[in-house]
Amino acid sequence: MKEKLTQLELFFKSSSFDRGLRLGVGIIVPFAILYAVGYFEYAPAIVVGVLLNAPSDIPGSATRRINAILISILLTMLVTLLVLFAKPIFFIVVLVIAVVSFMVSLIAVYGFRASLLSFSGLLSMVLAFAIQKETPLEIFIQVGLMGVGGLWYLAVSLIFQKLAPDKDQNQLLSDTLQALGTYLRLRTQLWAGNDQQDELLRESFFLQNQINDKQETLREILLTQRKRSGLSPYEEKQLLMLRASVNIFELIEAMHINNKVVHSIHAEHRNYLLPFKEVNNILGNHLIHLAELLIQKDKIPNKHVLLNALEKANETIASYIAEIGLPAAREGALTLKTIFDYQERLVAEIRVVRRIMANVKNTPDLSLKKKDSAYFLTNQEFGLKVLTQNLSFKSTLFRHAFRFSIALLFAYLLGYFLDIQNTYWILLTIVVIMRPSYGLTKTRSTDRIIGTLIGALFAIGVVLLTQNTIVYAVLAFVSLILAFSLIQRNYKFAAALITISIVFVYSLINPNAFEVIQYRVIDTVLGAIIAVVANYTIFPSWEADNFKQVLLNAFKTNNGYLLAMQKFYKDTATYKLAYNVARKEAFLAIGNLNASFQRLTQDPKSKQKNFQLLYEMVTLNQAILSAIAGIGNFVVNHKTTPASAELQRLFHRISSTLGIAYEILEQGSASKNVPTEALMDAEEKLLNKYVQLSNRRDEEISLGKTTMDTDTLHGLQEAYLISNHIIWLKSLSENLQKTTEHYVKTSVQE
Repeated sequence: MKEKLTQLELFFKSSSFDRGLRLGVGIIVPFAILYAVGYFEYAPAIVVGVLLNAPSDIPGSATRRINAILISILLTMLVTLLVLFAKPIFFIVVLVIAVVSFMVSLIAVYGFRASLLSFSGLLSMVLAFAIQKETPLEIFIQVGLMGVGGLWYLAVSLIFQKLAPDKDQNQLLSDTLQALGTYLRLRTQLWAGNDQQDELLRESFFLQNQINDKQETLREILLTQRKRSGLSPYEEKQLLMLRASVNIFELIEAMHINNKVVHSIHAEHRNYLLPFKEVNNILGNHLIHLAELLIQKDKIPNKHVLLNALEKANETIASYIAEIGLPAAREGALTLKTIFDYQERLVAEIRVVRRIMANVKNTPDLSLKKKDSAYFLTNQEFGLKVLTQNLSFKSTLFRHAFRFSIALLFAYLLGYFLDIQNTYWILLTIVVIMRPSYGLTKTRSTDRIIGTLIGALFAIGVVLLTQNTIVYAVLAFVSLILAFSLIQRNYKFAAALITISIVFVYSLINPNAFEVIQYRVIDTVLGAIIAVVANYTIFPSWEADNFKQVLLNAFKTNNGYLLAMQKFYKDTATYKLAYNVARKEAFLAIGNLNASFQRLTQDPKSKQKNFQLLYEMVTLNQAILSAIAGIGNFVVNHKTTPASAELQRLFHRISSTLGIAYEILEQGSASKNVPTEALMDAEEKLLNKYVQLSNRRDEEISLGKTTMDTDTLHGLQEAYLISNHIIWLKSLSENLQKTTEHYVKTSVQE
C-alpha cells in the first residue's frame, strides 16, 4: 500500500503531470474568462489552438521549445485554413488531404521534436473536418483564434517553466537514475547464466536506449544553456549529476567481464560471487530510491547499507584465498578484486549523487570547459539537404509518408461514400497510431482498441448512474489532463482516458451518450485496422531491411572508441576529451542499435530476415563496447605502465578486424584481409607479464611477505585485466567478422 502511495505521489510531482496541468490551465482559463464576459462562442477555437500546440512542449533547451511551439502555431493555422477552404469541393479536399498529409509527415525527417510538429499539423488537418465554418470571415476568425490559443499555451508553458525552472531536468535525472538502477540489477541477473539470458539481454537493450535518450536530452538542455549564458548554481549541480550518471553507465558496462572466464574460474565456488551480486542489487535499489527522492525531496537514506555490503564483498576475497590457497586462488581472487573495484567506484559515483542531492558543499568541480561542451552536443541538421536526401523510396520516412497519405485518403473516401458519421474519428485514429514501424503501429493499434473499450465501458457505467452534465464536464476535463500526462508512459490507459474525455464532451452536446460511445468504438476499430493493413501492404518498412546502416554505425563508433582508448592509454591528459567524446558516440550508437533490434522483434516472424545472425552481431557489438569500457575505465582510475609493443600490435589487429567487418557489411567483401602475421607470440608475451609478476609474488610469499603492497596489486590487476580483455576483444572482433561474412553470404543467397 505504501509503495502504491509513493508511486502516486511521484506521478503527481512528475513533469508529465505538470504538462497535463499546463494543458488543463490552457483549456479552463479561456473557457472561464470568455464565459464571464459573454463571448463563450470563441472559446472552442482557442481551446483547439491549445490542444494542437501542446505536443511540441517537450523537455529541451528553452530556445528550441519556444521555436517549436511558434512553428507549430503557424503550421496548424495554415493547415486548418487550407482544409476549411477546401472542404466544400470534394476533389479539392481529396487533393489537400493527399498533399498535406504527405508533406507534413515528411517534417519528421528533422528529428523527434520535428515529428511532434508533424503530429500537430496532421491533427489540425483532421480536426478541421469537425469544424463547421462556412464564410471566409468565419474561417479567418476560427484560424486566428486558434493562433491566439497557441500563443496562450506558450505563455502558460513559460509561466510554469518560470515557477519550476528545473522540473524537467530533475525528472530526466530521476528517470535516468531509475533506469540505471534497474539496468544494474538486470545485468547482475545475467551473471547467473540461466535460460532467460536472451530475454534479459533484450530487456537490457531497451534500458540502454532509454538511458542514452535521457542523457542526450539532458546534454542538450544543460550544455546548450552553459554554452550560451552560463548555468545557475543548481543547474551546475544537475550537470554534475549528469556526469556522475554517465560514469555509472560506463561502470555498469565495464563490469560485464567475460562471463565464461568468471564461471570457469568459479565453477565449483560460485557461492563467492553471491556477495558481489548482492552489492549490485543493493546499489541498483539505492539508485532507484535516489531517483524517487529527487522528485519527492525527502531525506537521503543512510549510506552505511552500501558500505557494509561493499565491506562484506571485500572480506569474501580473503575468504576465497584462504579456502583455495595461493597460487591456485590468484586468478579467481583477481577477478573478484576487479569486480570489487568496479563496485567501489560505483559507490563513489553514487555518493557524488548523494552529496549533490544533500547540498553538501565539497562536491567535485566541473572539469569540462565551456568551449568543449559543443563536442558533447548532437546537432540536428535542418537544411533542405536533409529533406532532399529522404525524397526516395529507400527512405523509411518517405515510404511512411506515402503510405500514411494513402491510408488517410482511403479512410476519408470510405467515410464519404458510406456516409459514416464523424469520419474524422477514423482519420484521428490513423494519425495517432500509425508509425513508420509495423510493429509499433500494431502495438499502438491494440492498445488504442483496448483503451477505447475500457474508456467506453467506464463511460457507459457513468451514464447509467447519472445524466448530470456537471459530472460529465468534470470527468471530461480531469480525464483529458490525466491522458496528456500518461500518453508517453502508458498509451493504453491514456487511450481509455481520451475516450472518456471525448465521450463526455460530446455528451454535453448530444444527449444520446450511448450513440456517441457506439460510434467512437466502431470508428476507432476501423481506423486501427486501416493503419495496420496499410503498414503491412503499402511499401512496408521492415526493420531487417533498415538494420544495415544502424549496424554499420555501431561498427564504426566501436572502432573509434577502441582507437580513442588506445591513445588515452598512452597519454591520459592529452586524449581525455577525445576519449570521452568517442565513448559518448559509441554508447549512443549501441543504444540506437538496440532500439532498432527491439523494433525488429516486433515485426512479423516471416519478415525477421537472418534474425539469429543479427542478434549475434548485436550481442557481439555490445560485448565489444563493454570490453573497451573495461580497459578504458581501468586506465581512468589507475596509474598504468606504458603500453608494450605487443599490446599495440593487438590493438592494431582488433581495429583492423573491426574495419574489415565494416567493409564486408558495407560492400559485401573486403578489399584487404586481416594481417596474416601470427599474434600468438604477442598474446603469450602479454600473458607472460602477468606470469612474471605472479611468480615474483609467489617468491615473496615463500620468503614470508604475506602482505601485498598496493603497487604490486595494481600491477597484477593491470597485467591480468588488460591481457584478458585485449585477448577477449580480439576473439570478439574475429567472431564479429565471421558472423558478418555469414550474414552477407546468407543475404545474397536470399
